[in-house]
Amino acid sequence: MRYPEGGGLTAERRAFREGIRLQAGERFAAGEKTTVIAKDLRVSVRSVERWRRAWREGGWDGLRSARPANSPTITDAQFAVLVEQLSKGPSAHGFDDQRWTLARVQTVIHRRLRVNLSMATVWRPLRRHG
Repeated sequence: MRYPEGGGLTAERRAFREGIRLQAGERFAAGEKTTVIAKDLRVSVRSVERWRRAWREGGWDGLRSARPANSPTITDAQFAVLVEQLSKGPSAHGFDDQRWTLARVQTVIHRRLRVNLSMATVWRPLRRHG
């Protein structure tokens, strides 16, 4: 399940689900039917169909977990640019007063770095870097 404010699956749960997809991939290679695979792995037929398409298009890599579903973030280099922008003050970015809020920082990130982040994801690097 995906959540807009972070959340989602733990690394262990992602690895578990990847294992199920890889088991399905072995069965795709053996030529088994979608309904049989779905029943044996206790997943929906629709999921197996989606995995089969990913397997056909991308092979085994198409079945692997790429990363957490909702983890957009900024790199250290982007954070350095953000610090430089924030040091100019809110008025330099068109805000009426001299208060930094998460919403304003989010706006600066979007304008200058071209990255869309949720409020929670804006807070994490700020907290991490003090």
